[in-house]
Amino acid sequence: MANSHSCLALIALIATTTHSDAQSHSMLWGESGELWSAQSRLPDFSFAGYHFGEHPMPEVDATANVRDFGAIGDDGLDDTDAFKLAIAQTDSGAILVPAGRYIVSDILWIEKPNVVLRGEGPEKSVLTFPKALEDVRPNMGATTGGQPTSNYSWSGGFIWVRGGYQMASITSIESESVRGDRTIVVADTSQLTPGQRVTIEVRDDESRSLLDHLYSGDPGDTRKITSPTVVRMVSRIESIEGTSVTLERPLRWDIRATWQPRVRRFEPTVSEVGIEHLGFEFPDLPYKGHFTERGANAIAINGAADCWVRNVRITNCDSGVYLSGMFCTMDGLVIDSVRREHRGTTGHHGVTMGNDCLVQNFDFRTHLIHDFTLSRAHAGNVVKNGRGVNLSLDHHKKANHENLFCNIDVGRGAEIWRCGGGASLGKHCGARGTFWCIRADRDLAWPFANFGPDSMNLVGVRTAAESQVESDGRWLEAIRPEELVPADLHAAQVQRRMDLRDDS
Repeated sequence: MANSHSCLALIALIATTTHSDAQSHSMLWGESGELWSAQSRLPDFSFAGYHFGEHPMPEVDATANVRDFGAIGDDGLDDTDAFKLAIAQTDSGAILVPAGRYIVSDILWIEKPNVVLRGEGPEKSVLTFPKALEDVRPNMGATTGGQPTSNYSWSGGFIWVRGGYQMASITSIESESVRGDRTIVVADTSQLTPGQRVTIEVRDDESRSLLDHLYSGDPGDTRKITSPTVVRMVSRIESIEGTSVTLERPLRWDIRATWQPRVRRFEPTVSEVGIEHLGFEFPDLPYKGHFTERGANAIAINGAADCWVRNVRITNCDSGVYLSGMFCTMDGLVIDSVRREHRGTTGHHGVTMGNDCLVQNFDFRTHLIHDFTLSRAHAGNVVKNGRGVNLSLDHHKKANHENLFCNIDVGRGAEIWRCGGGASLGKHCGARGTFWCIRADRDLAWPFANFGPDSMNLVGVRTAAESQVESDGRWLEAIRPEELVPADLHAAQVQRRMDLRDDS
C-alpha cells in the first residue's frame, strides 16, 4: 500500500488547486470575506480544531519506547501489558511504537495530559486487535427502540482518551444578546481575566424555546427529547470593562434571561494527547449490519481538549474514531476494509464528532452506515478536504447545529443525506448546517423535508437545481464546485481572522 500520508497530501493539493478559469464567489462570503458578518446566516467556523485552529499540531520529543517495557512485536504474543506500563510510567512526551505488528487485547486508557502514542507510519507500526471491546469488557445496552445491542455500537475505542472539562460556575450573565454579539454583561468579574478560556452556557426553559431556537424555529417532532437542552461554547475573553465582558468569538446563539445564562470555567483535565503514525487492524469478519457491532473500534476521545490524531489507517473496523472532545484535530485518516459487506456497508460509524473539532485530509475507501456523525447539540465542527466512496453525512438529530462540511468528494453521492437517530428527536440537522464545495458523481438535491430547517446553507454543491437564495428561507447557490472560490471556506475564515488580529 502506498504511504497514506502522501496520498492524503495529494488529495488536499488537488482539491484546493483544481479550478476552471471561471471562478465564482459566494454571496455569503465574497472573495475574501468582505460580504460576511458574524450576524449572517453563514457561521464563523474559524475556531475549530487544536488551539482554536491557531497553532499547528506539535512535534513532541520521544521520551519512551514500548519495547523498553516488554513489547516485541511480530512474535505473535500479546503486547497489551507493555503498552499499559509504558503509558502509566510516561508523564509527558511521546511513546515510540517502532515498526512491527503488536497485539492489543484490552483498552489502553490515556487519562492524563501531555502523552503521545507515536508509530513510525501506519503501514509500519500496526496495532492488531484479535477481540472486540464487548468480548474484553462486556457492556450491553439497547437502542432507543429497545433492541439489545452493545453500547460499543456507538461509543468507545481500544485507545481511549478520557478526561473532564471542570466547568464550575463563575457568574451569571445579566444581559440579553443576539447571535453574533461578542459582549455580555455579568454579575461578577472578580474571577475573570483577559485571555482566560471560559464556557458560555444556556439551558432550556419549560416552553423549550431554546430547542426551537437551535432549529431556527423549525425543530420537527421533538416529543422524545425530554431532558432540558443545554448548549455551551468556549471562548477566550478579549477584554473586561466594568461588568462588560467582550469575548474573542461571536455567540452562536442568542442569550435570553429565561435560559439561565452563565459563565463557567473551562479547565480540561486531559489535553495535549496525540495518537499518530499508527495502523489499526481488526479481524476480517463479515459485517452483520446495524446494531450488531461488538466494538471493533480504534480510537475514542471523550472529555478532552486540544488533542490530535494524525496519519492513521484503520482497517476492518466497526467504528473508526469517536472524536468526542473539544478543539481536537484529526489530520490524515484512511479507513478501509476487506470485510464482507452488509447492504453495501462494512461498519457503523466512521468518525463521530464532538464540539469545535476539525477533521481534514481523509480518505474513506469503504462505506460505513454513518461515515461522519453529528448529534446531541454538536456544533462548530469542520470536516474538510477529503473523499469517500459514498459518504453519508449523518446528522443524528438532537439539535446539532452550525457545522461545516467543505471541499469534499462524496463519491457516488447516493447516501449523502442518509441519517440515523430515533423517532421524535427533532429534525436531523439544526440551524445553519453548511455544505460548501461538495463534489459527487451525480447531481444532488436539497435534502428531504425532515433533514433540517431552511436556514441550512448549500453553496457549490453539485446540483441540477437553480439557485434559490432567500435571506430568511433556503440558501442554495448553484455554483459548480470546481468553480467555487474559496473551496476551503474554513481555511479562508481562519486566514481572515488571523489577518484582522495581526492588523489590530
